[in-house]
Amino acid sequence: MDQIKIGKFIAEQRKKQALTQAQLAERLNITDRAVSKWETGRAMPDSSIMLLLCEELKITVNDLLHGEVIKMENYNKEMEKQLIEMIKEKEQKDKQLLTLEWVIGVLSVLILLIPIIIAAYLPIEQEWVRMVIVFSGFIPCFAGFFFALKIEQVAGYYKCKHCGHTHVPDFKTVSFSMHMGRTRYIKCPECGKKSWQKKVISKE
Repeated sequence: MDQIKIGKFIAEQRKKQALTQAQLAERLNITDRAVSKWETGRAMPDSSIMLLLCEELKITVNDLLHGEVIKMENYNKEMEKQLIEMIKEKEQKDKQLLTLEWVIGVLSVLILLIPIIIAAYLPIEQEWVRMVIVFSGFIPCFAGFFFALKIEQVAGYYKCKHCGHTHVPDFKTVSFSMHMGRTRYIKCPECGKKSWQKKVISKE
């Protein structure tokens, strides 16, 4: 989505309705600073107020997302184009998230190892101090692994080996399933069979 184009479109439609930024903001129960950010392309309207914004500007959500009024004869084609763009954006974000997962995983291991190495090689007389240093790495390490696992659950899809169905399992399933890297032994909600399912970015 072209935020600059959408922002200019919002400003044009607001002016057509003879509204100032402050008046539109008041009707939407937000600040005029938020409206200013939309119109300059620095931010997008939140999904929770998108319908109300379109109602105030006398446009459709599809018009808003395209940054122009879509004619009826081009409506289906533009909807399809918008859907494809949204899918591509999600795939790109999922790739970034899965890269972040690896970064968090490596950092979590380092955070765990550093206190262990310090405790092992530094001359510390009190044994309890050594234990405190060792355990100080466990809490941030487990927190890191939790976030990495959450990323793996929500980013992309798992693909059933039997029927090819792609799905997003719940966090409990991902947490307690056997796995080899990002391939997990889980049940397919479509065919009901268990298999080693690979992580994929696209639903295709």
